[in-house]
Amino acid sequence: MPGQRKRKRQQQDASRRVTARTASGTGHWTVLFETQDASEWHAQLRRPRSAEEQIDWSMTRVDTLCGRLVQPTTYRLSLFVPGPEPASQRDVSGH
Repeated sequence: MPGQRKRKRQQQDASRRVTARTASGTGHWTVLFETQDASEWHAQLRRPRSAEEQIDWSMTRVDTLCGRLVQPTTYRLSLFVPGPEPASQRDVSGH
């Protein structure tokens, strides 16, 4: 398929950038919501999409914790919150 190699490379590059931004020590994951009800999960996902203040979907993580007979399946949406900028990247002159 024409252009498939280029698209794949662009997706991999984007994935690497997100991985670098969310690397250990650069911030933390905050749970936005968690539920065990699939219909509530879908309703909750619609809210951030339709809100005035949009979230950066590249900085979100969707976890589906598969349950068995003892525990039901749990759905979780987390948002990465960047931490303070490392000292090596700050402007030393104070500007």
